[in-house]
Amino acid sequence: MTEPVPFAEIWRGPFLESVHAGHAVICDDSGAIVQSWGDPDKVILPRSSAKMIQGLPLLTSGAADKLGLGTEQLALACASHQGAAIHTDRVANWLDTLGMSDDDFRCGPQVPDDRAAREDLIRAHETPCQIHNNCSGKHAGFLTLGAHLGAGPDYVAPDHPVQRACLEAFERVTGETSPGYGIDGCSAPNFACTLKGMARAMAHFAAAPDGSPEARLHQAMRLHPELVAGERRACTELMRAMEGRVALKTGAEGFFVAILPHRKLGIALKAADGTTRAAECAIAALLVKLGELDAAHPATLKRMNAPIHNRRGIETGMIKPAAALT
Repeated sequence: MTEPVPFAEIWRGPFLESVHAGHAVICDDSGAIVQSWGDPDKVILPRSSAKMIQGLPLLTSGAADKLGLGTEQLALACASHQGAAIHTDRVANWLDTLGMSDDDFRCGPQVPDDRAAREDLIRAHETPCQIHNNCSGKHAGFLTLGAHLGAGPDYVAPDHPVQRACLEAFERVTGETSPGYGIDGCSAPNFACTLKGMARAMAHFAAAPDGSPEARLHQAMRLHPELVAGERRACTELMRAMEGRVALKTGAEGFFVAILPHRKLGIALKAADGTTRAAECAIAALLVKLGELDAAHPATLKRMNAPIHNRRGIETGMIKPAAALT
């Protein structure tokens, strides 16, 4: 089947009101497909789900160890954080260690998703900086690698040594030659591959031996789930619900990946309509299906079989995974 399959259903009372569809792949450590839904050969842009791959050159080059980066910095290099103080304070310290400032970033400013941080800026009559960008940890990693390589300041240019290193890592772990790239929201190139290539890459991370760059990155994510996203976010809450056994990473336009080290499995999925609620419901359903996530955990129930309330607090319906995923 090459058409997207139903992922998530939206019910209003007794009526099926909407259906989100998508594609998903689970791969094992040999790169083989264990199970798939929809089209595993669909060419996709993994968006921020690729941050672990973009973080690989930071380690393989020796740049991270030369600067003495710890697990918190490695988690932030893989993060789509919400600009809370726990994120921006750590990125600011990282920049200080590099002898750089916010002006050295190329990700652009972003109003923080964290309410306290956003209100602090308003009270101080200040505007957001680039450090508030959800990708500032990844960009701190780019700056670290660029400095280590002695490369120029425009590290997001596709032909810059930093991005060439990212492309080499991407093609190595996906096992594919990328057909091209799109420019991501943070201005860095986002390389394309097939969905099964992305699942294969996540399985590669899952099977990597302790001490390898891949293992160090997913271990940092599992150790610091609050740095990977933030409070009330799916990545953080679901990783906590699984007590650090699984690394999760979302991406824009309905993308999600999972790394299951203890089972040497990788998951990649894409909601065809690009909706976050569909991708979150689907990844939760697949993790429940695999026995990794408790269906009754509060973090799970926020994403699948979750009630929908109107503005008066009346329960009007629910979002639940489609039968294909359960």
